[in-house]
Amino acid sequence: MGGRARGVRRGGVGRHLIVEMYECDPLALDSVEAVKTALLDAAVASNSTVIGYEFYRFKPHGISGYVLIAESHISIHTWPELGYAAVDVFTCGEHTDPWKGLDMLKERFKARKMTILEIVRGIGAEDYVGYWSPAGALTGARAVR
Repeated sequence: MGGRARGVRRGGVGRHLIVEMYECDPLALDSVEAVKTALLDAAVASNSTVIGYEFYRFKPHGISGYVLIAESHISIHTWPELGYAAVDVFTCGEHTDPWKGLDMLKERFKARKMTILEIVRGIGAEDYVGYWSPAGALTGARAVR
């Protein structure tokens, strides 16, 4: 993620990355096989356990799908005609790292810009939300009450 400081777990049960990917490779976003492989590889990269998956290709273009992991999920909705993908990477447990999964997805879809919202989920995480701009800088972390 370009040298930017990554989120630090602050309590809670897991980390949820809500990601806007822009200027992606349209061909990669419109291939069920490419999207499925990317999400499965992201699950492995994040040190998660794959339980199952499902993907659907829309006509004339676009894919929605998810990988169910023992630690939560990775999901995607693509708009190849816009070079855009909406992605969630949500992992629970100290052994997982959703950022490693996101690195894999950024590489596979050749995303030139991303906006990332990181939410630490669960009890003890009520005071952390991190937001990263397309430029890659932390633009805010705030207490949420």
